Amino acid sequence: MTFNKIIKFSYKQIKKGRCFIVSEISANHSGNFSNLKLLINKLSKAGVDAIKIQAYEAKTITIESSKRDFKISRNNTWAKYKTLYDLYKKAETPFSWYKKIFHYCKKKNVIIFASVFDKTSLKLLEKINCPAYKIASPEITDVPLISAVAKTKKPIIISNGLANIKDLNLAVKTVKKEKNKNLILLQCTSSYPTPLNEVNLITMRALEKKYKCLTGFSDHTLGSSTSIHAASLGACMIEKHVGLKENDSVDSFFSINDEELKKMIKTIRKNEISSGQVKFGVSKSSKMNLNGRRSLYVVKNIKKGEKFTEENIRSIRPTYGLHPKFLKNFLNKNSNNELKKGTRLSWKFIKKK
Repeated sequence: MTFNKIIKFSYKQIKKGRCFIVSEISANHSGNFSNLKLLINKLSKAGVDAIKIQAYEAKTITIESSKRDFKISRNNTWAKYKTLYDLYKKAETPFSWYKKIFHYCKKKNVIIFASVFDKTSLKLLEKINCPAYKIASPEITDVPLISAVAKTKKPIIISNGLANIKDLNLAVKTVKKEKNKNLILLQCTSSYPTPLNEVNLITMRALEKKYKCLTGFSDHTLGSSTSIHAASLGACMIEKHVGLKENDSVDSFFSINDEELKKMIKTIRKNEISSGQVKFGVSKSSKMNLNGRRSLYVVKNIKKGEKFTEENIRSIRPTYGLHPKFLKNFLNKNSNNELKKGTRLSWKFIKKK
């Protein structure tokens, strides 16, 4: 089975040559539905292709426990939340919001989909016709979840941030087993923010070659330059965390704001236009400057019978004389006319023997 090179994503398509921009809201709503709506409005105006939420509640992704296994280490970015449950409780997007979120995005003509973390959220999202699903890096080993998502036959996006090659092989094998041809793999580094020397963007190309599927980039670096670079390297999808400029959230410290997103998208779209297509020859706008090419001209007055030399004929601009490749055909031949400086060289000027 081969994976699709063009993937239908709601009313849009994902394919090589145009980067599909996904804004990850994650915890950037800060538990406030009004913040979420405001962010959706701003993202829509910025020109994103789709918005993504993370579909879990604290009770579905972990358990409430203060045992050592469930404590967040002191050197972790989110150490202040102390336990996994407290962190995810702060960051969760409540299940009760889903229907309202999807309805609001439909009104705004914005594509929205979700990262799923268990079958509970998948079931809820299927009821409201979620168009695609993301498997986050930590869920790379959750084969039953990947299998359940693949069975929907909808686009399935998998990040490799916490995966070794065996994990990836198993995940891709699981998708293939369910005969889902709509796979996108995202190069990802699961550290927040990601150090530039650990991004390894060219891995996208290796993923594409190995698994013969579309590939992209899930970006956790600061700013937007790495996403722009990824798009230029051929990413078919970019996923970037975006939040409100004025809002402090669990994920805001490594997220860009809507204004930065708008600039990022504008740059990517301009780069795509300039990438163009493989084309040899003179462009339409360049044709007006063809007269700047060189050709053969008389550069010094020549008497009738005088020999053509490199002192009296040369290759110069503009282009209306003979091609410069014919210079050697004139040298040491005699002129059959008196020729003024600035005359286009012509075959008829060579004196016949």
